[in-house]
Amino acid sequence: MIMVWNSDDRGQVTVLVLPLLVALLAVAGLVIDGGNALAGRQQAANLAEQAARIGADQLDPDSLRSPGPARVDTAAARAAAAGYLTGQGRTGRIDVEGGTVTVTITITRPTTLLGLVGVRRLTVTAHASARSIGGIRHEEDP
Repeated sequence: MIMVWNSDDRGQVTVLVLPLLVALLAVAGLVIDGGNALAGRQQAANLAEQAARIGADQLDPDSLRSPGPARVDTAAARAAAAGYLTGQGRTGRIDVEGGTVTVTITITRPTTLLGLVGVRRLTVTAHASARSIGGIRHEEDP
């Protein structure tokens, strides 16, 4: 039995491999750029947490001398948190309500492989809050 190859079959493998290659690049893009986005989110969370802590540490000096609870100096808290973010090369939204300082940071990172399918950048946002709490007001009984 003699086999004869049909010349019409040329390029059949290309038709199957090309979509698989595109799918493989998309999955690799999700892994690489998704990991980059997670790293960006962690960086944003770290910056927001530290800025919120610094802001919450800005206590009103008059409240420290009064018998009531210590209060956060709103203007000083905003300025301190913003100063920290500026020093880190970032900006964010800083809200001070009562004794709680909340910082929201958004970071945009360029993509590596997802740019091939039209996703040029990924944006991540992190929120963090810190509250100033009072210390010991009186000596404990033995």
